[in-house]
Parts: sequence; C-alpha cells; structure tokens
Amino acid sequence: MAGSDLSASVLTGGSGSASQRILHIFRAPVGGLFRHVLDLARLQAMAGHQVGILCDAATGGERAARALADLAPCLALGLMRLPMHRNPHVSDLRILRAVARHAEAVAATVLHGHGAKGGVYARMAPLRDRGPIRAYTPHGGSYNYKPGTLPHRVYMGVERLMALRTDVFLFESEYVAARHRTYAGDPGRITRIVHNGISEAEFAPIVPAEERADLVYIGELRDAKGVPFLLDALLRLRAEGRPLRLLMVGSGPDSEVLAERVAAMGLRDAVAFEPPQAIRPVLARGRIMVVPSLAESLPYVVLEAAAACQPLVATNVGGIPEIFGAAASDLVPPRDGQALAAAIARVLDEEPAASRQRFEALAASVRTRFSMTRMGSDVLSGYAAAQRARAEAARPAVASAGP
Repeated sequence: MAGSDLSASVLTGGSGSASQRILHIFRAPVGGLFRHVLDLARLQAMAGHQVGILCDAATGGERAARALADLAPCLALGLMRLPMHRNPHVSDLRILRAVARHAEAVAATVLHGHGAKGGVYARMAPLRDRGPIRAYTPHGGSYNYKPGTLPHRVYMGVERLMALRTDVFLFESEYVAARHRTYAGDPGRITRIVHNGISEAEFAPIVPAEERADLVYIGELRDAKGVPFLLDALLRLRAEGRPLRLLMVGSGPDSEVLAERVAAMGLRDAVAFEPPQAIRPVLARGRIMVVPSLAESLPYVVLEAAAACQPLVATNVGGIPEIFGAAASDLVPPRDGQALAAAIARVLDEEPAASRQRFEALAASVRTRFSMTRMGSDVLSGYAAAQRARAEAARPAVASAGP
C-alpha cells in the first residue's frame, strides 16, 4: 500500500541518515495506532531500515494476526508478542526487562513507543548503557482524561517524569502536543508534529453499493466514542419522520450495553451491528458517515472517509479540526444529540451538487496535508535529529576526557 507513495526523501530518511534498527513498541494491535505502526514499519523497511515490533499477545484477534503475518517480510528485527495489561500492573516490570533484553539482542538504534503503555516500555526499559534513542508517539489515550480528575493528574505527572527519558516526541496532532504542554509542561526535548498520513490509493472514488444504510458508524463500540449521542440523534431524526437506518461496524467493551440500549430505545429494526472490517467497502454501504466522538487524537477513520469524498458529520474534538482545516466550522459540538441530528439533516437535505463539491474540497485539502510519504520522512528526520543532539551533547564529555 505504501510502496507507491515512496519518494527520495523517504529513501534517504529525509536527511541522509544512516540505516536504523528500529523497534516499535505498543500494546494493542487494533485501531488507528496499529495502522500507524504498520504503515511506518512498511515505509521504513522499504527505505532500507531494519524494523521490528513488540506488542501484546492477547488483543487484536485473527485480524491483527493476519495483518502482522502480512507485515512479516518487512520485519528484519522480528515480531515479539507478550501478554500486556492495559492499566498499570506488576507484570509491567517483566515486560520492561523483556524489552531491554530484546532491544540489546537486536542492537536497536531506536526504541519507538506508541501510546501510553508503549511509551512507558520504550522509555523506561532498563538498558545497560544509554543505547538507542527513545522516541514517543502519543495517540490520545491518557491525554484525553478530563483535566483535574485524579487519573488525569496521575498520568500527566507520569508523562512529566518520562519526558526526562525521551529523546524525541513525535506528536500525531497539534491537539495532543498542546495538551502535553498545558498539563505535563514543556517537554524540553526535540518535538515534531507528525500527522498521520494516508496513501494515494485511498483517494480513489468509491462505488456505492446497491443497498446502503443512511448512516454508518465505524469504530470502537464504547461510550467514549459518543455512540449514545448518535443513537439519540437517530431517534430524534426518526421522530421527525425520517426513517433512517444506521450501520455500526466495530467492536468494543460496551458492545452488549449498546445493543441493549438500541433495543430499549425501540431502534432494533433501524440499527445493524457488524464486526470490524476494511473501511472502504463499509463506506460504500453508507450514505453519510457519522463520527460522534467525545475525544480523539487524529483519527484515521476521518482521514480515510474524507479522502474518499464520503459525506461526513463529525464532532469538534481532538485533532479532527486539524483534518477539516478551513471547513472546521462544519463540525458539531460533542455530547449534543440534538446538534448531531441537525447536522445530519443538513447533509441529507443539501443539494447533491453542493454536497459533492464540499466534500471534494475536503478531500483535496486532506491530499495536500496528510501524505503518508511525509509522515514517514518526518519520523525518520525526528530520529536523526535526536541522534545528532545526543552526539553533540556527548562531545564536551569526550573533550574533557582528553589529555
């Protein structure tokens, strides 16, 4: 998928850098974080770097196993899967030792942690010497807790301490970078904003399916994704005489609760649930994609829908305004079923030509700003900058050790 997007800047690491030995570390092989790592690993391997992955053994199911098997030819440093807990756990000490042993065994020059748990493992692994640089890409997660709450204060305190063990921050959105500065302080380290990128193939037109639902939701089935507000909006629209149908594609910890809520709201015949699957065929089966999230970083599902010119209604949270750019005024306040219903109605009632023009403009904007090639190049450039900074910091010590 990424091959057609490679450029000279990626092939040289954007800065003429030497070949790296990169170990990507994260917990769950699911969702946008997983896609981000898969894309980076492919880009880096095709650019001549040696890449490996270390992640959880208990999540992702068959879909993750297939994706990792497909990636295997790119993983010169191998794949290691260990049981990991989402929340802090005594087993984290064992994982930290395993990360250190593996990093030393493969002679990693970069430990790149993704997400809160991956960031802990990559930055706190007890190596015998300074070893590889420690890179960190947050993906929302702990930054999305409500400010002032105990979990938020604890996690931001941990982030403040771990900044001391970080060589380079590779934030995927301006939003998360700002959250870090506000609540964990200026990291005082090399910092890059590296937006998620998508491939040129994802801008290809989608042929609508013969039978389509009116609305489609793609993502995790949990309250934090705002699904209850989507159901409230659907109920409001149906009460107005719009017999809309909703297709929900995904899985998650609240799937059973949401199914019960659908039944209790009298929406059983209006809502269909399906397991996670490739996004483009799902987009072809819906007229409007709705993203009712309460918190996000820079969601791939919005990038992919925008690239495909899919009519889209989304909430004004996280990095979504960064994706919409000049069209951010079209976004909806979160936690407001009435506003969500009104936004959906506006898209339904819009003249087809005007709607097509609006979403084609959004796709064109996304094409210029969210390139997979740029993402790969910027990450490698961040690694190289961190390595230069470490080398420069070591020079005075070398000089003072001389005769």
